[in-house]
Formats: sequence, structure tokens, C-alpha cells
Amino acid sequence: MSFDTDAWLERRKLARRLNWWRLVAVLALLAVGLGALWWIDPGNVIARRQDHVARLEIAGLIAENPWWAEKLQEAAEDDHVKALIVYVNSPGGSTYGGEQLYTGIRRVAETKPVVAVIGTMGASAGYMTAIAADRVFARETSLTGSIGVLFQTAEFSELLGKLGVSAESIASGPLKDQPSPIKPLSPEGREQLRRMVMETYDWFVGLVAERRQLPPEQVRVLADGRVYSGRAALNHGLIDELGSIAEARRWLAESKAISDDLPLQDIPSEPPIDGWRGMAGQAFSALFGKSLFPERLRLDGLVSLWHPE
Repeated sequence: MSFDTDAWLERRKLARRLNWWRLVAVLALLAVGLGALWWIDPGNVIARRQDHVARLEIAGLIAENPWWAEKLQEAAEDDHVKALIVYVNSPGGSTYGGEQLYTGIRRVAETKPVVAVIGTMGASAGYMTAIAADRVFARETSLTGSIGVLFQTAEFSELLGKLGVSAESIASGPLKDQPSPIKPLSPEGREQLRRMVMETYDWFVGLVAERRQLPPEQVRVLADGRVYSGRAALNHGLIDELGSIAEARRWLAESKAISDDLPLQDIPSEPPIDGWRGMAGQAFSALFGKSLFPERLRLDGLVSLWHPE
């Protein structure tokens, strides 16, 4: 009888121990699951299920970016996003990239308040991005403006001739190979490129005139490519107020009834890293990308960029 009791007690002890380790295993799996969720969505989907003010940072050169377009669309459709703050710290980039951001931000602004805050710099396509917001803030020493468009090319025919290299180009029309790195730009090609640049410039001026409620003639005077300090931009009507995110939150509270108590949630500025291969690629880009492949070389199409050199 004593033997049976001891065996029963031992079994109970083992069962309790087993239950303890089961609990530990469940908690460990839960932690791994939450970690995986964070890895998949750095923006933390759990935290985003509460009402909040979203913040999207636009930094570096602006180019076509499907990820930004997707995140802006999600912000427009998410009822938990009560307002959007777009933080711009960019010298500009491609006009297409700026237009893409402008359109996406205006889509958000159709359903909720949007504020833009210009950091160190919000010029050219960066300024184009900022004026999509309902209100634009900048510091006194921020650099902004540089309203304009440029197209740059290079031609190496003389250098090739000195090296004893000849190059030929067969095109279906006189403008098909304009511009070309192996032959001088023709007068017709130059005029066609000039018309294209000025057409885009007129569009940019129209955006500024519409969003800033300024006469187009006044905008053209301001839109000679120069940059302005935040103070000068305010005096010219290119921004609304001096300040940063704190002042933007205050304006949202006072003008749009968006409480200061709502948490500020960052929208991931780029997709999450996809496994070890993605991590290796990102590390290579961080270490060598800018030195081997300057960001400007990755810009296609017309460029709205301050200080491109």
C-alpha cells in the first residue's frame, strides 16, 4: 500500500512538473509569435489597432516608391488613423516620385487632417510633397522652395574620338536618339527637351499656386530654382507656420480637435527585411551603396532636386 502511495505521489509530482514546462513552452511560443509579428510588420499592428496620429517620414532622395504609395493608401482607409503628419527631410528627387507622394497625401487629406513638417530640408520634389498637406510647418533655418525642374545629360563624342573609338546610332526618327552620349545634341532635340522641362515646370507652378493660394505670376517670380529659409518661405507664403512636430500636434488639437493624448505611431518608411538575404542586401547597401552607386544616378526621368552637384 505504501509503495502505491509513493508511486502515486511521484506521478503527481511529474505531472505538475510537466504542466509547468507546458506553460513555459506556450509562453515561449507566444513570445516568438509576437516577435515574428513585429518582424513582419515593424509598425506593430497591435498598437495600430487603437486610435492614433500616423507619422510618415520622407527622407533622402525621392523616387518612385510603391511602398510609400501603399502605406498612404492604408492610412487613408484606416479609421484608427485620425490624422497624418508627413515629416519631410529631402532635397527632392524625380518629379514622378514627387507627384506620386503628392497624390497619395491628397488622397489621405480627403478623409482626415494632414500636416507637413519640413526638417532640415524640404526642397524641389520635397517641397512638392509638403504642399499636399493642409498645413505646412518648417523651422526658421529649414531650407525649402527650389521650385523648378531640370534635365541633365552628358555627351562623350569628343572624348571617344581622342581615344580612337567611333560609335554609331541608327534611329527610327530624328529625335529617337536625343539625347545621346555618343553624339552632340541637335537643335531640334534641345528644343524638345526644353519644351518637356517647361511643361513640367508649368505644372509644378500650378500646384504651388493652387495649394498656397498665390497668383501664378507671383509663384513664377519665386520659382526661379532658389531655396528659401523657413523664415523667408513664411514671408513669401510658401509655408504656413514656423515650428516642428510639437507645433503641428498643437495645431491639430486646436483646429481639428485631434487630441494631443492620441499616440504618435510611425509608419514604416520601407518594407521589412525579408530573411537573411534581405538583411545581407540591406547591409551591403548601407556600407557600399552610396559610394559605389550615388543616389542621383538612380533617378530616372525629369528631376526636381536642389543642389544636384
